[in-house]
Amino acid sequence: MKTVVHVVFHAHLDPIWLWPWTAGVDEALATCRSACERLDANPDAMFTQGEAWVYDVVERCDPALFARIREQVAAGRWDVTGGWWIQPDCNVPGERGFRQQIALGKSYFESRFGSFPEVAFNVDSFGHAATLPQFMAEAGQKYYVMMRPQEHEMKLPARVFRWRGYADGPEVLVFRIRSSYNARELDEAKYRAPLDGLPEGVNHTMCFAGLGDHGGGPTERLIQQVRAARNAYPDLEIRFSSPARFFAAIEAVRDRLPLVVGELQHHAVGCYTIHRPVKLGCRRGEHRLHQAETALAIVPAPDGGAWLRKAWEAVCFHQFHDTMGGTCLPSAYRYVDGQLGGVEAAVDEAITFALRRRLAELPDCEQQRVVVWNPAGNEFTDLLEFEPWLGHRRWTESHRLVAEDGTVVPHQCALPEALSHRPAPGRLVFPFRLGPGELRVLRMQSRPDAPVGEPLPAQAGRLEVPGLAVATPTAMTLDGMAFPLPELALLDDPSDTWSHGIDRYAEDGVAASWDEPRLTEHGPVFAEFTQTGRIGSSPLLRRVRVHAGQRLVEIHLRVDWNERNRVLKLVLDGAGFAPVRRWDGIAGGALERALDGAERPLRDWTLLADAAGRRLGVLSPEVYALDATPRRVRWTLLRSPQMAWHDPHPGGRPDGRYTDRGEHDFRFRFQAGITAAELDAQADMWQRPPALADLTRGMPADE
Repeated sequence: MKTVVHVVFHAHLDPIWLWPWTAGVDEALATCRSACERLDANPDAMFTQGEAWVYDVVERCDPALFARIREQVAAGRWDVTGGWWIQPDCNVPGERGFRQQIALGKSYFESRFGSFPEVAFNVDSFGHAATLPQFMAEAGQKYYVMMRPQEHEMKLPARVFRWRGYADGPEVLVFRIRSSYNARELDEAKYRAPLDGLPEGVNHTMCFAGLGDHGGGPTERLIQQVRAARNAYPDLEIRFSSPARFFAAIEAVRDRLPLVVGELQHHAVGCYTIHRPVKLGCRRGEHRLHQAETALAIVPAPDGGAWLRKAWEAVCFHQFHDTMGGTCLPSAYRYVDGQLGGVEAAVDEAITFALRRRLAELPDCEQQRVVVWNPAGNEFTDLLEFEPWLGHRRWTESHRLVAEDGTVVPHQCALPEALSHRPAPGRLVFPFRLGPGELRVLRMQSRPDAPVGEPLPAQAGRLEVPGLAVATPTAMTLDGMAFPLPELALLDDPSDTWSHGIDRYAEDGVAASWDEPRLTEHGPVFAEFTQTGRIGSSPLLRRVRVHAGQRLVEIHLRVDWNERNRVLKLVLDGAGFAPVRRWDGIAGGALERALDGAERPLRDWTLLADAAGRRLGVLSPEVYALDATPRRVRWTLLRSPQMAWHDPHPGGRPDGRYTDRGEHDFRFRFQAGITAAELDAQADMWQRPPALADLTRGMPADE
């Protein structure tokens, strides 16, 4: 029996990479126009294209060309595959980001073409999270085409296999492309390459051809080469085809195909952490848009929130694997960073106005009020910070925050953000609980008879929450478990922007040097010491904090990054707590991973357990990768290759820009005896903070 080689004419389009997004628009238009011309001239040929963004560009810029595409789709010669908004990075986006990525594409294709592809398609993404089969199955997608990790990066049982992220989870059928998703020439070697690894009983495979990255698609030469090869080989049948036709041909043997469970890694581990602003911007966009949707569901906007879809389109567009992977031109990121900043500004405006519409419904009051609103679908139980505006008045030791039921809310006056002579209370820091969507009102009252609590035991080099937590510049104790205080390490990193060819970074590095600690915050709610320091050429600021009644230690880091070809890690030494198991947050779930020292993508937190079953949870929502062994755990904070540097180019060009220069802030929370669900809840709280507002309406005029 002959093996059928399904030749898939395709154009991989990078809307942003070594060119700006405007060039991506041009390549989408030119590729679709060329594909229509090739199909018109060759009635036996087929073309495959995914990504709703590409079709949206054509529809908005050239309606006549879009009509031609629809005619070819209706004729069965243009295959709509993939169906997502763009081909995203498949590790770093969060759950809502992935769900919106698919939902935007699905709504677009169903509205324009009356259907949504069953084949998902991410051929250049740098690895694939274990939760993807669940997201695809929920959207009705049964099949997946990918390429990375390639054969030298991850051993898989076959070229075609069943994939589940979890043993008891939903399943998709996967084809791994051999060698490349592009081909400028087709010959016998190209046709035979994807025969490698075909499982027993499968006599179909796919060979991808066409000009790609900056588009182009099939050429007349490629079409003629397929025609010439149709009957050229006694054991092969070469045909024009599509991913949908390939999967339909092998569906009958699905149950006999090998099963792979877990994530598909590694490729380009440097992309987990390079160009931090786009990762922060996309992740903040996901969480803030969730808040905006919640807010507008409670307090509808006059415009109905029509801007929300466009905002989600912007976030999903910048999840594109090269964009979020940090590998684009420095100049291309000006648009990316600006558009993501615009999303956050739009969310701020929507929530601000929604809250003020609610304030208008409250009665007058002679006392100044602080209004706290939780526009999110999750509960908030943590510390809040707010700087009320008091005008010429001063916050005194007798002032209290009083809840609606008359109870006094413990608070602490912390340092203000401004370095100013104006009278102000500084930041009011207070523990608070709010249910999903809940709004509560606090009054500012003079209540000297109501104590707010004794200050925590603290001095410049030692913070303590009796019986729960202790922190010093070198160590921390949580619920009786002692650990070294995590320290920074600066490692040499000769790898390119992607970190091609490696799955981990060096072990030995330069340690940070720290000045003497200063006690900078001290009260009944929290205590904190601050240290300045340096590592390599980069100044450092470290604030270590404990919270009243909590078995946790927080570390807030500021790094003024000024390195070249180095990587910065925060290292937790395993002395006194040697982990034997480890679970990491991933998009929409968690995954147990090996303690093998390999660099892996991270979403929000990691949970460690030792041989005695003791657990340590670490919350780190601004960090996107870590590696771990039984001896230590290391969070990757920053890297500094030159931007858009792809080996074998040696890099080091005098005018090249090194990545992520400037100040970066990180938060870590170390907690004993915590669960994965609790870490998830805290991560949501940190990234979806309540909205606060001053309310002075009804106060006497002289106040």
